[in-house]
Formats: sequence, structure tokens, C-alpha cells
Amino acid sequence: MESITGKITRYEQVIISYLDELAEERNTALGGSPDCNVIADTKNHHYQLTRIGWHGRKYYFVVLLHFSIKPDGKIWLQQNNTEVLVGQELEVRGIDKMDIVVGFRPEYLREATGYAVA
Repeated sequence: MESITGKITRYEQVIISYLDELAEERNTALGGSPDCNVIADTKNHHYQLTRIGWHGRKYYFVVLLHFSIKPDGKIWLQQNNTEVLVGQELEVRGIDKMDIVVGFRPEYLREATGYAVA
């Protein structure tokens, strides 16, 4: 059986790899500024995909995705400003459905997501 520490480490690797892929895809498709960047706080287990930079006369700083991993090993999706069905993407990469919490939704709505409530 996998320890909590092992699970957190594995989930962290999956999230960072996934965010790296998304950043590369979006930077290739959008071809320039503002750039998509991955921010990974591996000490406190927070991971973001951001879009930062100038486009013409407008400056952008947008958090597209924000994940955190809680001490119990559950992944909380804190923000999703994309069209991507992130839960499904994580499942494909080996994350247990009951370890994914759609944290930006109120608890009473999380019950309908098919993912963990808390």
C-alpha cells in the first residue's frame, strides 16, 4: 500500500507534468506573449498554470489553473479558468477519482461532480 508521502509525491509529479504539457500546448498555439508559465511550490504543494505578459497595450496576469495537494493526499482544484475538464485529465494520468476535489465549488454542489466532496 502506498504511503501518504508517496502518494503526494506521485500526484505532484503528475500535476507538474500535466501543467508543463498544457503550458507548452498553449504557448505553441498562441505563439507569443502573454506566455503560459507553470508555478510549482513543492514545499507547500501548490501548482499553477498562469498567463503573464503584455499583449499590445494590455498587461495580463491570469491564473488559469490552481491545484493544491492537502496533507491527506487529496488534490484540490482551486481554480479552473480553462475549457479543460481537468478531473478527467487527471484520471487518465492515474489519479484516483475520489482523491480529486473541485474546491472552487461549494460543498453541496461537489456531491454532483462524481469526485470527492472533501
